[in-house]
Order: sequence, then structure tokens, then C-alpha cells
Amino acid sequence: MKPFRIIPFLLLENRRLVKTIHYRNPRYIGDPINAVRIFNEKEVDELALLDINAATAGINYEHIRKIVSEAFMPIAYGGGVQRLEDIRTLFQIGIEKVVIGTAAVESPELVSQASARFGSQSIVVSVDVKTDLWGNRRVFYANARRKLKEDAVAFAQRMVALGAGEIILNDVDREGSMKGMDLPLIRSMSQALAVPLVASGGAGSLGDLLDAWQSGGAHAVSAGSLFVYKGPLRAVLINYPQDSAVQAALSKRA
Repeated sequence: MKPFRIIPFLLLENRRLVKTIHYRNPRYIGDPINAVRIFNEKEVDELALLDINAATAGINYEHIRKIVSEAFMPIAYGGGVQRLEDIRTLFQIGIEKVVIGTAAVESPELVSQASARFGSQSIVVSVDVKTDLWGNRRVFYANARRKLKEDAVAFAQRMVALGAGEIILNDVDREGSMKGMDLPLIRSMSQALAVPLVASGGAGSLGDLLDAWQSGGAHAVSAGSLFVYKGPLRAVLINYPQDSAVQAALSKRA
């Protein structure tokens, strides 16, 4: 059985930990370094960071370095990555995997160059999928302001062919909604790719994550709101399921 990887997905904006819905209207959650310390105590296996402000403000390497220095687990970072030099610097300060988003659309040669220079296992491409005005699921980029005509699965396959070692599927329509994950979308992509797929967007429970992993075929599952909110009123509380709860849930589905 493939391992069940659960990855908290933390959004950063101006050194703050925030949470969005559909990547809009960031809500302040707290200090990302404190959040990482809590995830340390909860023995989280890996984390993903996305700086939603870095595309315009630039990558804050010093802040990322401070976050990484507090973490006991490997961290993937995305946001504002546009050059090989960005990727090299991120690895130097301790980032385990670098996530390429908008640059993968606008400058796809960066994916192949980064894979050749640093190894495909450390290069991840983020595929942000959103429904357009005509009801089609398309790849959006530049903070979901621009649309790519290419089919999402075809785009992900092209990124893998260029050297991406992992794909993160971000469902923009469900991001922050906690209403469940789009299993047909996840399944269509997982079945088409020869590299691990991380599914993200819409998880509101451990059961949703299990569905994406088991029925959707994702190799890993990621969530933001699920790990920073608690209860129907969305009180801010950094949380993560205990291993015993995960194993019990897995046993029920075996």
C-alpha cells in the first residue's frame, strides 16, 4: 500500500500566516514560525509554504530561512519563483522542494533547466485549476487572473515531460471552502501522471483527505483550512490528526 502523506499547506503574506477562500481576502491567522513549532510538536512529516505576495514583492529569503530553521520536517516552498537563482537560494537556506507556479506557464524551460540542475525529485509544479465562465476546468495562473487554454491534465503531463518530479493540483474553486475535494478531477490527473500527485483544495475532514488518496488516487493530500481552523465557526486553532486516528481511519477502509 502506498503511504498516506498528509501535508499542511500554509499561506504567507507579508511575513504573516493567512488563510483565504478561493485565494481571495486573506484572513490573518498568526505567526508562521509559531505555527511551525506547533506542527513540530504534532510530529507532522512535511509542510508546504506558499507566499501569495512574493510574485509582486519578491521572495523574502530571510523570513523563509527563519521558518525553515524552526522546522523539524522537510518543507516545500512556492511563490515568486522565476529563476534558477531563486531555486538555488531556496535550497541553500534549507528548502527541500521548490514549487514553480506562474513561471511554469510563462517560462516552461525553467522546469527543464531546474530539473537538470537540481534533480527532478526536488522540482514541483503547481497546477491551479478553476472553472471558467463557460464551465470548463482550466489552468489559471498569475494569482488566478490569467487562463491557459490548454487542458489541465495535458498541461500537467507536459510539465512532467519537462522534468517535474511532482505535481500539486490546487482546486481554486474549492480552496478554503472545506466542502470536500473534487474526486473526478483528482482521479483524472492521478491516472494520467507518472509522478506523484499532491491533491489540494476543499478538504474539511480527515475523511475528505482519505477519499482523495484512496478514491482519487492522489499520492499525497494537502489542506490549509482543515489544519488552522477548528469547529463550525472556524476558530483559529493549529491542529493535525494524531497518528492513532489516521491509522484507525485507514483500518476501517482496508
